[in-house]
Amino acid sequence: MIANIMPAARLGLAAVCTGAVMLMTLDVRADECPKDQVLTHRGHIEWKEDVGIRRKTLELADLSGWRGIGDLRLRMRRLTIPPGGVIPSHSHADRPSLVYFIKGETIEHNDKCGVPIVHRAGESDMEWGDYSHWWENKTDSDVVLIGVDIVPPEFLDDPATDEIN
Repeated sequence: MIANIMPAARLGLAAVCTGAVMLMTLDVRADECPKDQVLTHRGHIEWKEDVGIRRKTLELADLSGWRGIGDLRLRMRRLTIPPGGVIPSHSHADRPSLVYFIKGETIEHNDKCGVPIVHRAGESDMEWGDYSHWWENKTDSDVVLIGVDIVPPEFLDDPATDEIN
C-alpha cells in the first residue's frame, strides 16, 4: 500500500497534497455560479462527448488500504482543451477534484447553474457534489489545466493514449 510506494512516488504524493492545500488557500478562485442563478433543482444541460482533449497523467498514488480507503488512486493530470474542444459531460458526486487553470479561458456548463461559468488562467476550482457539467473552449488557443482527483482504477486513463510530455 502507501508504505510500499517508491520514494519518488511518495515525494510526488507529498507534492500533490501540498499543491492541493495551496490551491484551497488561494484567493484567486474560478468564477462561481452567481447566487441569483443557482438552481434549486437540476437544470437540463445537453450531454457532450469528448472533443479533442489531450490528457497526461503526471502522478499516480495507490491509496488502497490507507486509513481504510478502498481501491482508490490519487491522480494528477494535465488536460489540454484545444480550440473548439470539449471536456465531456461528467459528475463529481463520488469523485472529488481540484483544478488549477494554467493557460487560457474555458466555459463550464453546469446543471446546478442557470448560466455558463467562465474559468481563467491563474484560478482554481473545487469540484465535488451532486451535479453534472461539461467544459468547452471557445477561444482560438489551447486551455491547459492541472486536475487532481481521487478515482477507482476503472477511471484511470489508458497509458497508450496518454499525451507525450
